[in-house]
Amino acid sequence: MKLAAGLLLLLAAAPSAEIRYFRYQRPITPATQGLLPSQTCFPLDAGVFSHAAPQLNDLRLYRDAAETPYVIRVAAAAQTDEKPVPLLNLGERAGQTVFDTAMPESKYGDLQLDVSAQNFIATISVSGSQSQNGGSETKVGSYTIFDLSNQKLGRSTILHLPESDFRYLHFSVSGPLVPKDFTGLITLRSSVSEPKYETVAESQHATRKDHSSVIEFIVPAHTPVDRVLFTPGAEPANFSRDVRVDISPVSGNPAKDASALPQTFSSSGTLLRIHSGQSGHRLDAERLAIETSAGYADTPSKWIVTVDNGDDAPITIKSVRLQMLQRNLCFDAVNGVHYTLFYGDATLAAPHYDYASLFVPQVNASHTTAGPEQENAAYQSRPDLRPFTEKHPALLWIALIAVIVLLGVIALRSLRSTTQTPR
Repeated sequence: MKLAAGLLLLLAAAPSAEIRYFRYQRPITPATQGLLPSQTCFPLDAGVFSHAAPQLNDLRLYRDAAETPYVIRVAAAAQTDEKPVPLLNLGERAGQTVFDTAMPESKYGDLQLDVSAQNFIATISVSGSQSQNGGSETKVGSYTIFDLSNQKLGRSTILHLPESDFRYLHFSVSGPLVPKDFTGLITLRSSVSEPKYETVAESQHATRKDHSSVIEFIVPAHTPVDRVLFTPGAEPANFSRDVRVDISPVSGNPAKDASALPQTFSSSGTLLRIHSGQSGHRLDAERLAIETSAGYADTPSKWIVTVDNGDDAPITIKSVRLQMLQRNLCFDAVNGVHYTLFYGDATLAAPHYDYASLFVPQVNASHTTAGPEQENAAYQSRPDLRPFTEKHPALLWIALIAVIVLLGVIALRSLRSTTQTPR
């Protein structure tokens, strides 16, 4: 009971949302039709994050002066599934390595073969069936895997299958690989639509430093970054380069600001582009994005992206983008009604709406965009309701020191008076 009463008291004391205390606003014009409210969504760009409170706690949507419930949905990245799939009947047939796999009952897409060999190019022919032995097989496709370590062009053993639900897959290998080179297979991801991203920062300028190309960014506070996307130029045509991403606080107090970053501050990966024909095989592989896990910082942060060129010519870089997964704000909009998104009041806690807990996304939801950011013409600073001692902590320390000095003087005088009293 005491805890519940304390929580109620805390909620009562928490500041409430008022339009006059929001510094920024954006107009929202839903593209709805009909008389009934229609589920409408629009993406939140990086500008909202940089001026809003952490985790968007202060976002409020208004229809005239009435607060409108909403929910924020984050675009889902591809779901990974690294459960090993054992190889069955691994052996040779007609001079080729062959094996089967019993696949999960759910649908699947990309597969990765575990291959212990190096410096090879091979073609994998894949067919599928609903039974392991007998029955008709359906050709799925032919895929090239390779390891070009001797050419410093990396390796790829991924098979980009179309969405499939065959209970069994059958593999035939044409190339220099033998049965002992294959140690397993994993499903890389379920087949889902590619997530959408919003650009946080972009640069077309790379600085040469020793054997590296360096690109630097400043990311505003509270702004998440989920990946670094490269757009390389035509030269060199084929490359494999290691990339490191280092993140650090911008301002001059590293000890204070470092605590604002929630986890490790570096990521790494490999950029890969191969489009060529070798040994009668067509090789096509691209990996042009580096996933990051830095989340967001409570202070602006400096991002340094370093591409290790080794002794090769540097990659021509058209652009490098820091991107976040798209966040969409969804609400039930009324046709012909204008809404306004307000933010910029850091004192607010996140709202709690029944709408969010009961939300069911609609396939035919309307989509719109937020208008340009504007200063709230009615803005005024929220009054400071803190106690006097919190507003002026220095005065409290001054008073405390004065009391200590006064007590010291009194004690010293008492000591002198005692030593000077005749016996």
